[in-house]
Amino acid sequence: MKKLLSILFLLGVTATTLNAADISYAQTAAPAKTTPAVTTTNTKPALIVKPIDVVNNPSKYMQKRICMTARFSKFATLGLDYKPAFRSSDNYISFVFLRDDSANNIPLSELKMFIPRKTAEKLPDIKEGDKVKVIGTVFSNALGDAWVDAESLTLLNAKKTANK
Repeated sequence: MKKLLSILFLLGVTATTLNAADISYAQTAAPAKTTPAVTTTNTKPALIVKPIDVVNNPSKYMQKRICMTARFSKFATLGLDYKPAFRSSDNYISFVFLRDDSANNIPLSELKMFIPRKTAEKLPDIKEGDKVKVIGTVFSNALGDAWVDAESLTLLNAKKTANK
């Protein structure tokens, strides 16, 4: 209730101007966000962000659910079993995006993303350069890098290859 009153105060609504319908609506209405959100089966909204923004300021996104779209680089073992941001290589696999700020295919290795191996085994064949969408939560900023637990990795469109 205290949070509701704080929100109403910020909106300029006083207790004397409220009626039962206002209170019911205020309790169910989500506060307006300036950042667009995407939702999946997890009911918590995900902030739509650029991967480079997360890399440039990982602390800003700590414990936040984010949605990123980028070109896929590869599955890897990068960052696995590192104690300050531990994800076991027995249970997880990591993956990286390609940098959008380069004309060459350079991995964005400062963004360490992890997905459970059982989930990764069910993914379609994803190749370098394919456009993908990742929804996950930033769980650490160890080494000044962003570490993300991915809850989903979706292939948006495969990179077109020339027929030989």
